[in-house]
Amino acid sequence: MAGSSIAPLNGIGFGTWAWGNKAVWGYDAQRDDARLRATFRQAIGAGLNLIDTADSYGTGSLNGRSEALLGEFMAALPALRRSQLTVATKLAPFPWRWGRRGFDAAFESSRMRLKGQLRRVQLHWSTARYAPWQETGLLDGLAELVLAGRVEELGLSNLGPQRLAWLHRRLLERGVSLRSVQVQCSLLAPADDQLLEIIAVSRDLDVEVLAYSPLALGVLACVPGSEERLPTTWLRRRLFRRLLPASLELRSAIEAISIERRASMVQVALNWCRAFGTTPIPGLRTPDQARDVAAALQWSMSPQERQRLDGARLRCSERMPANPFQSR
Repeated sequence: MAGSSIAPLNGIGFGTWAWGNKAVWGYDAQRDDARLRATFRQAIGAGLNLIDTADSYGTGSLNGRSEALLGEFMAALPALRRSQLTVATKLAPFPWRWGRRGFDAAFESSRMRLKGQLRRVQLHWSTARYAPWQETGLLDGLAELVLAGRVEELGLSNLGPQRLAWLHRRLLERGVSLRSVQVQCSLLAPADDQLLEIIAVSRDLDVEVLAYSPLALGVLACVPGSEERLPTTWLRRRLFRRLLPASLELRSAIEAISIERRASMVQVALNWCRAFGTTPIPGLRTPDQARDVAAALQWSMSPQERQRLDGARLRCSERMPANPFQSR
């Protein structure tokens, strides 16, 4: 639920999952890299200071591509501007990474690709459902990186409220503060009860909630009547075919507010996430997208607007798939 009227409204960051991802986003280096550089410049110029990436964004021959591009783009910035950014990467708990030293090599590789511009390291997903012993060992290792001064902040991703509270307590016992937790959050996100609970728990623990996929991979930006323009990659195309018919009422409500506000549907969807108590981190691929996302910071959603969207959301029969690694 949204915070009280005296609570500061959350900001907006941006994600870089698409930077190197062929399967979902159709990345092509020759076509996309110059545009991504321009996108980065636009986002930074507009004041988007929180940047999320991961060591698994780009696989196979594109291993670490997102981090490498981000490191290259940041290196061109003045030192003062670089110091104002919060760059957060996620390390994947692959099965071969275990124990307190399990992330050491991955951390150093990410840090090198980012050219040292790394403020926050995050556990990419929870292993609590299938290997809880792996998660605690890796988390202890991340805590040691913070205690040793090798990275400033620690974050988590894809955790439920129970696991979040337990890990937060474990970290505090070691003298390490938890800065953020990432969860899937949008008007089409699954698991309403758990999402409300994790936001409430995070508020009590003073942990920032980062909302990934706040636009439901682009579904929430699709204007009613334009449904025939489907994405080119098969995964997003399949998702759109399932979600577009079910979300028509919701997207119509988003469009109505966007017209009243003289804003885009993207801005409406992001400001719903902000009103919900989260910091959205939408993925950016073009300068126009960066410009549009930054414009959402210029206004905030009223309680009445949020109620309209919440009602349409509850009547939506289909939602985004849940992350299979989300813990309880």
